[in-house]
Parts: sequence; structure tokens; C-alpha cells
Amino acid sequence: MLQVSELYIYPIKSLGGVAVQNAEVTRRGLQHDRRWMLVNEHGHFITQRGFPQMALLKASIQSDGITVHHQSSGSLLIPFNCERKPLQQFAVWEDTCFGQYVSEEFDEWFSEALNMKCRLIYMPDDSEREVDQRYAKPGMITSFADAYPFLLIGQASLNDLNKRMSLPLPMNRFRPNIVFTGGEAYSEDLMNEIEIAGITFYGAKLCARCVLTTIDQQTAVKAKEPLKTLASYRMKNNKIMFGQNLIHENTGIISVGDELKVLSTHTEERFIVAKKPITTA
Repeated sequence: MLQVSELYIYPIKSLGGVAVQNAEVTRRGLQHDRRWMLVNEHGHFITQRGFPQMALLKASIQSDGITVHHQSSGSLLIPFNCERKPLQQFAVWEDTCFGQYVSEEFDEWFSEALNMKCRLIYMPDDSEREVDQRYAKPGMITSFADAYPFLLIGQASLNDLNKRMSLPLPMNRFRPNIVFTGGEAYSEDLMNEIEIAGITFYGAKLCARCVLTTIDQQTAVKAKEPLKTLASYRMKNNKIMFGQNLIHENTGIISVGDELKVLSTHTEERFIVAKKPITTA
């Protein structure tokens, strides 16, 4: 049986994730997932790709808001119910979406913690960003995530990767929303339609990995792995693939321990990555 083993929410884009036992699946993804985002002085979004020190900001979810902690700057509570301000346009890669600035006080806190000028923005409920229509149905939306509401990774896939490297890496390098146990390594690649707790998910696109996976989430130190090893056996169209992005149709609650049912599998060539045996211990 395939079973959900871990669930993660990333309230502020590119900051640390929050492990939860259960999560509400809303129209745009897991509740609170990437509803906030940091932008620079010009309104361009910032991530660990360019600013690894963002890994040192740790988030947690409280009953009344998101708490962010930094070892030098202390803690900051960002309330769920923030003052409504005019919507402005912001870009996430090629997408343009709407959000609002939250608070000058918060901007100062993040700027001090990261040692760079930045501002915090929020995506309110009436801001709807459609998922890429090449891989989704009209009306499917997401938050400030790179492209899709969910990322699914099998524990067996990480186990296989770690067998190929001298030092094993934790799952947090890959920033999944849903982790499952059971099945073969990379079985998520071919999952087309799946069901968890009565909620239907669809595999949209294999996830191409970037330098963010090389950043230690505890120290913010960058290295060459895991991209160096992944490039030796997980290349597809000159991109390194690990995990699959999901879209969904309905809403509800999913929990650690839920069964993951595979209702159909992909047959398109774009989901197939040639398997290579383990040659390095």
C-alpha cells in the first residue's frame, strides 16, 4: 500500500517548510502554502536560489498567524488577518499575479534578518493565479508557488538517490508538499490520477530541479550535491527531474497515514525517464 508519510506547508515562498500531520486542501493548494512572498526594492520575487540565507528563517503555523524565527533577529508574528491594502502586480517567473504589501514594520524585520532590502507581500483570497493551461483545466489556481499547487515525492526515490551518494540528504532539500512510502523508486513519475482521502489529484509535470536543492537548510551552505549525482541518471530534455507536480479538482483534509491510491498512470513520453542502475555506493 502507498501511504502518505509526510506533509509540508511553506507559508512564505522559499523559507523553511512546516511539517504537519494533516492539512486542508483548498482551491489553490494546501491552506497557507506560499500565500506570502518576499520581493526586493523593485518588486521582483526573491528566493534561496539567489539568497541562500533565506534558509535560516524558520516558519511555524500558529492559531492566529505565521511565526518566523531568525537566530539573530528573534521572532515575528504575521497575522492571518492583515489590513487590506490595494492590490499590485507582481511576477512569479513568467506569470503576473496580484498581491498586497503587508507592513513596513515587517519589511524592516526581514530586511535586517536577511541583510538586504526586501518587502513582504500577501496573496489575498480574491487574487487568483491560474495554473499553466497547457497542463491544467481552466479555473485551476495556485499561490506564489513556482508553478503548481503540489509537489509529490516518494520516499523510495530519496532512498535510491542517497544510495548513490557518499553523504545522504534529507527530504527538505526537495521541498515536497506530499511524501509517500511504498512502491518503487520514482513511481511518482508515472502517476496520472491519484486519490488521497477522497481528493483527486492529477500528475501535471515532472519537476525540474535547480540549485536550491544544493543549499543545506540548516546552515544555508551551498554545495554541488545532489544535482551532480542526479544529473548522472535523472536527465530529461537537459533538465534534472525529481518528483512530480500535481494539480487537483476538489477540496478536503489529507493526513499523514492516508492511503494514496493510483487510479491511472501516464503513458506520454515526457513522463518517462530512463532507469539507470546504482553504480556508486
